[in-house]
Amino acid sequence: MNYFKTTLLIGALTALFMWIGYLLGGSNGAIIALIFAGGMNFMAFWNSDKIVLKMTGSILADRNQNKDYYEIVERLVNKANMPMPKLYIMNNSVPNAFATGRNPKNAAVAITTGLYQMLNKDELAGVIAHELAHIEHRDTLISTITATFAGAISMIANMFMFMSLFGGREDNRLSPIISIVVMIVAPMVAVIIQMAVSRNREYYADKRGGELVDNPLFLASALKKLENYSQSIRKNAKYTTEQSQKTAATSHMYIVNHFSGNKDGLFSTHPHTANRVAALEKQANALGIFSYTPSSSTTTFNTNNDDTFSKPVASSVEKSDSHIKNNPWA
Repeated sequence: MNYFKTTLLIGALTALFMWIGYLLGGSNGAIIALIFAGGMNFMAFWNSDKIVLKMTGSILADRNQNKDYYEIVERLVNKANMPMPKLYIMNNSVPNAFATGRNPKNAAVAITTGLYQMLNKDELAGVIAHELAHIEHRDTLISTITATFAGAISMIANMFMFMSLFGGREDNRLSPIISIVVMIVAPMVAVIIQMAVSRNREYYADKRGGELVDNPLFLASALKKLENYSQSIRKNAKYTTEQSQKTAATSHMYIVNHFSGNKDGLFSTHPHTANRVAALEKQANALGIFSYTPSSSTTTFNTNNDDTFSKPVASSVEKSDSHIKNNPWA
């Protein structure tokens, strides 16, 4: 059902894009719009991971110094029967994580220093399992396609209005008022569809993440902690507004969006955290699991190692003295 919904939503974006192309240039305009969208998707598909990792300041995690980090991911990918992704760290106090890459063979997972400091190993495993589920389901490709369509629709809608007002097709009978309406409504509908796809994929990644760690309450506990953090920083309206603007381009990729509020609105990138937790608790109950008490010192997620997470630092190739001084994991 999740894949059907996603396919339906992407189909709606494609139809909207071609409709605007048709208004702009008739049948030829629709074909050109489709080709244009395909070209944009191709470029985004091959370069989106590099762009996102650079935008977020992610640095490659050193395997020797981040042994437990690697062992958690290795156990999860072995269970999921998927390739090992590259592991990155963001020197950021805001607890969060994301996955990127055009396919499972070319994927990466990144976590922030703030996430490591907040969660125990069980919860961290739940978050990483969620991100691996995005990779397994190729959600990065899906989000790239929807984001590209949304941006292209906005651009072509502006072109449509300009040509309608100052000339264009001779058989264009639409009035300037209707042209303005198309310019406003089309991008809005595109963004609504894009956000609906994003919310839909989060539920599916939560479910698969719970399966990979054998206890959905690990991720539920992590989401509760992340929501508590979100509520605390939202009290600072100025900070929240500034951070929301800074992270707007990548907010849909993270496991939570701390700065946009927590409502199931049409423009929300993520479902309400309470709804996600409820779904995970229902999943756990179906497995006969009814409670989980988080602990900062012990864990039931076995990595065949001790329970203390080693302090991840950047790869020795990429780190500098200034980074070491400012890295709370070092």
